[in-house]
Amino acid sequence: MKILVLGAGAMGGYYGARLIEAGADVTFLVRPGRAQALKRDGLKVRSELGDFRGPVRTVLVNHGDAQYDIVLLACKAYDLADAIRAISPAVGHGTAVLPLLNGLGAYDQLDQCFGKARVLGGVSYIATTLAADGTIQHAGRGDRLLVGARAPQASALAADFHALASQSAGTRELSDAIDQELWNKWSMIAAGAVMTCLMRGTVGDIMKTQDGRRLMLEAMAECHTVAQLCGHAIPAPVAEAVQGRLLDHSSTWAASMMRDIVQGAPRIEADAIVGDLIARAAAHGCDLPLSRMAFCHLQVYEGQRAARQLAVQ
Repeated sequence: MKILVLGAGAMGGYYGARLIEAGADVTFLVRPGRAQALKRDGLKVRSELGDFRGPVRTVLVNHGDAQYDIVLLACKAYDLADAIRAISPAVGHGTAVLPLLNGLGAYDQLDQCFGKARVLGGVSYIATTLAADGTIQHAGRGDRLLVGARAPQASALAADFHALASQSAGTRELSDAIDQELWNKWSMIAAGAVMTCLMRGTVGDIMKTQDGRRLMLEAMAECHTVAQLCGHAIPAPVAEAVQGRLLDHSSTWAASMMRDIVQGAPRIEADAIVGDLIARAAAHGCDLPLSRMAFCHLQVYEGQRAARQLAVQ
C-alpha cells in the first residue's frame, strides 16, 4: 500500500514509522527544514512498544504530484486549510484521506473538498510529543488506532489499511461505526479540555478542589447532550470509562490544548474542540454555559497571544 503522510511530527511521524515497520510504502510530505533534518538524522521514535530509527522518503510541499492509496493527515485543526492545499495534488480517483484530527469540523471541510466516500474515519488514543532534537517520544504503552469507512465505497480500502496497520505494534481496530467513535472521543477530549484549560491544571488537581468533581460532571454532561442531539448518544460503557478517566484523583492528565497554553503556543485548537461543540448545540437550541465560559477563556488567550505577536513585529 502506498501511503503519503502529511508532516513528520509527533503523530504523523509516529504512525508513519509504524506503517513502515508493517511493510507499507510510506512517503512524508514535509517542509524543507524537516526534510533536511530527516535526511541528516533519519526518523527517530522512542517508545515502550519499540523504537524506530532509519532513513525515510520525503517530498516537499508543492513538489510532486504522485498519487497514493492513503493520505494520512495528523495536523492541527487550524492548519487544515493549508493541509488540504498541500495534499490535493496527491489525491487521485482511488485515493482515500485518513484524518487523525480532533473534533468533527475537519470532516465537514474534507468532505466538501474530496467527497465523503473518499474520507475515512480515524480515531487515535495515544500520547506523543516531538522533542527539540526531532525525536518523537511516545509516553507509556497506550496506542489504540481505530479506522473505518464513512461510506460503503471505502469499505475495502479501510479494511486493507486496517490489515496493514495490524502488523505494527499497538491496538488496531476496524470499526463499522466510526462516526460514533469520533463522537465518543470528541466528547471526552472536549470535556477534559473545558476543565483543564479553564482551571489550568491536571485532572488530579481539579479533583482535589471543593467543586472540581461537580464541575467536571457538568462538562461531561454538556458534551454528552450535544452528542445525543446530533444523533450519536454516548454509550453507557463509554461514558463510564470517561468518568473513570476524568474523575481520577491521581491522574496527571491534561488536555493537549492546556499543555499548549502552558507552553505559550501561539495557536490552539479552541474553535475545533470547544467552539464547534457550542455551535452544534446552538443549532439545536441548546446552551452550554460551562463550555461557553471555557471558550471565552480560550479566546482571551488567543487574543493576547495575537497582540503580543503584533507588538514584536
